[in-house]
Amino acid sequence: MSNLDRQAAPSVCGGRGFVVAEPVRELLTPRQVQLGKSTEVRRLLPNLGRRMVGAWAFVDHYGPDDIADEPGMQVPPHPHMGLQTVSWLHDGEVLHRDSLGSLRTIRPRELGLMTSGRAISHSEESPKPHARLLHGAQLWVALPDAHRNVEPHFQHHTDLPRVTAPGIEATVILGELDGAASPGTAYTPIVGADLSLARGAEARLPLDPDFEYAVLSMSGEADVDGVPVLPGSMLYLGCGRTELPLRAGSDAGLMLLGGEPFEEEIVMWWNFVGRTQDDITQAREDWMKSDRFGTVRGYDGPPIPAPTLPDMALKPRGRVR
Repeated sequence: MSNLDRQAAPSVCGGRGFVVAEPVRELLTPRQVQLGKSTEVRRLLPNLGRRMVGAWAFVDHYGPDDIADEPGMQVPPHPHMGLQTVSWLHDGEVLHRDSLGSLRTIRPRELGLMTSGRAISHSEESPKPHARLLHGAQLWVALPDAHRNVEPHFQHHTDLPRVTAPGIEATVILGELDGAASPGTAYTPIVGADLSLARGAEARLPLDPDFEYAVLSMSGEADVDGVPVLPGSMLYLGCGRTELPLRAGSDAGLMLLGGEPFEEEIVMWWNFVGRTQDDITQAREDWMKSDRFGTVRGYDGPPIPAPTLPDMALKPRGRVR
């Protein structure tokens, strides 16, 4: 999925500047962003004061939207570099095309994992015909410097491992949770898991104290470490936790995101992750004027032009607290 913000400004993310070395409960308020003509998303990362959670650098939550009489998701071809995109659905379908020739329909609880590496382009759209509801999350994972120029590739996993306990089922999307490991390729110590809680369920999820964590609410009523987290909001939890108390007031869906704090500082702008503003400037130039990002074939429409890149100095981030 693309960042379609036409006023996008470069930002410095990563490093340990805003990593909280102890457990906290920091509720993040989403920003409403229009994605194309028919889809509005709630953007949780990057957020004011909270740029990343582990290697997770971008989180959008959308729906549930009734698209029975609408075109649904329509994101024309656009570029990525230096990151992985994670497509995750609770309702509906998304048709993925990319410049490698991949053509896959992503369905609920299936992992669509695109590693952009040095350069890739893709499009996303609701199939024709499509289901009535569209509900999901789109996330980016920043690639560490050693792997940011890896050859681009796409993975589609329909059978993911699950961890169960009374009243709760966790599907491991990326990384590892409680001994279960996703088949998706990860380049940093990380975890992403979809949590389904039954009404009245109470559970304690095992965590790694060296990871920082956040929980995104997808649906229903749930308390995370005693904090009510409403759908479309996210609770940042810091580091130093060995377990996470969860309680469901109704059937609820959550996403657990975590990982080792990302040591490197990165520059993120539009759909690119680099290390310097020169990286970003070159990527924009290449998208507009070269074949570096390849061609997406089969999408009915032109690619997205890059927005204007502001001329601005990037400031270093703060210190660990």
